[in-house]
Amino acid sequence: RKTMSSSYRFVVTGRVQGVFFRQSTMETAQRLGIRGWVRNCADGTVEGLAEGRSPALHEFRKWLDQGPPRARVDQVQWLGSDAEELADVFEVRS
Repeated sequence: RKTMSSSYRFVVTGRVQGVFFRQSTMETAQRLGIRGWVRNCADGTVEGLAEGRSPALHEFRKWLDQGPPRARVDQVQWLGSDAEELADVFEVRS
């Protein structure tokens, strides 16, 4: 059975590389039942795609605003996105 899910692209700026941001993002998304991916970008940001149910996405976005303990999040861009073909897990991409 298919539940209504939404899909968002996100870009996180700040001190978000070298602070376990991708790994922590993946663990948080998996705990919340969100599918998608996260990766580092050459410009020092972290970007990703999150797909899931609204309550889970709301919690995920609140988590992204803080990030893991060693990160410093300056901004999160959170934009609605068309659904992609995704694996049933949340993954770290290189």
